[in-house]
Amino acid sequence: MTPARAPQEDLEVHPTTSRRSRRTLAAVTGSAVLALLATACTGTNDAGGNDDSASGKDVTITFWHGWSQDSEVKAINDNIAAFEKAHPNIHVKTVGNIADDKVNQALRAGGDDAPDVVSSFTTNNVGMFCSTKALADLKPFLEKDRIDAAKTFPAAMLNYTQYQGNQCSLPLLGDAFGLYYNKTAFANAGITAPPKTFSEFADVAARLTIADGGGYKQLGFMPLYHGYESTTEHFLGQYGPTYFDSPGKSNLATDPKIASMLNWQKGLVDKLGGYDKLDKYRATFGEEFSAKNPFHTGQVAMAIDGEWRTASLAENKPDFEWATAPFPVPDDQASTWGRGYQTGTIVGIASSSKKQAAAWELVKYLTTDTDAVVSFANAIHNVPSTFDALNSPKLISDPNFKTFLDIAKNANSGTTPASVNGGAYIVSLQNLGYAYESGQQKDLAGGLAATAKEIDAAIAQAK
Repeated sequence: MTPARAPQEDLEVHPTTSRRSRRTLAAVTGSAVLALLATACTGTNDAGGNDDSASGKDVTITFWHGWSQDSEVKAINDNIAAFEKAHPNIHVKTVGNIADDKVNQALRAGGDDAPDVVSSFTTNNVGMFCSTKALADLKPFLEKDRIDAAKTFPAAMLNYTQYQGNQCSLPLLGDAFGLYYNKTAFANAGITAPPKTFSEFADVAARLTIADGGGYKQLGFMPLYHGYESTTEHFLGQYGPTYFDSPGKSNLATDPKIASMLNWQKGLVDKLGGYDKLDKYRATFGEEFSAKNPFHTGQVAMAIDGEWRTASLAENKPDFEWATAPFPVPDDQASTWGRGYQTGTIVGIASSSKKQAAAWELVKYLTTDTDAVVSFANAIHNVPSTFDALNSPKLISDPNFKTFLDIAKNANSGTTPASVNGGAYIVSLQNLGYAYESGQQKDLAGGLAATAKEIDAAIAQAK
């Protein structure tokens, strides 16, 4: 797999890149992005009757995307070439390695140099794209072509591409998170199957932990929120929380699943040695996107990670057997085992575009043509974003990758909802998590109430 590296990140990465770093960066810069989008040109949205492409006349559209690695660029260019062959009068000018901040500036400015179609790795910005009408609502286009979005795309993917009923983007491949486990370490500890519930998980993590003086020779699982993909939102994906109520107020202090997750994680931190000891061990970890990743090196026996890790492990070949499974779920939700957190790449049409009919043809092809979705997923080792593609016999898969396909198809899988100020609410929750796991915040109820108030105030200011 070669999930795309965020072009704004200045760090050396393996060809397998997590979206978490993209999401976090976007959340931190959300207020700046919002300032740009607040004055974005709203353009038109007439379901495609505003250019000559339908009549067969030649038209050129511009497509901006963030992929930059050679294999990624080739994959998207191959799909573009196939699209142009099927639509000989529509020509696509592609511009790659484009970060969201540049996209936002272009959408605001409009004009002949602005893109007609844009893709983004950052689902956190969907709420801003939709609420400011920087991207066109795609519902009229879907309805015109009789595409039932709910029957085409998995629910979680559909959810992270819309905001308050405005379907201003569509999914273009996705990521799903599950459990990676060291089968050799399992066998050595006499463990025969991956854990399905959190109580089983805690027991297995403890049994897999091997002390080494005041540290660890092997840690069963790194539960700290700075432990790469062990983030608050990824853990909460196993609970199915409601982040906001129907009026749009934060539910952090009222949904018991939020407190349950934070208490579960804190209990696991304490069970495996405590925050200070774990954080000291975490400091010995190598780069997440390399062969020095702590799961690759055997420093941890279990990890939460995305589908891209299967290709990285196949390439780097650690000296142990490994396998994947869905991440465990709360004991009182054991029947939902198989679920997982999802995110992905989005694609939409600039509201300012004067070539929306042609732009829609490209978006429709990239997101709903089964062969196009499958070939792209195969090329960059991401999860396909339609039901038909997930079930396609042309999809390259093995038992370890299939775990993530099944997670994507699972009706209980979820995501984080779009917000008008991007992922700022996720950062607020993460900050509470950091304080609670380390013992700086001892009053969880008070911390949740304060964080919810902080989130509501930030959203109100952004509107």
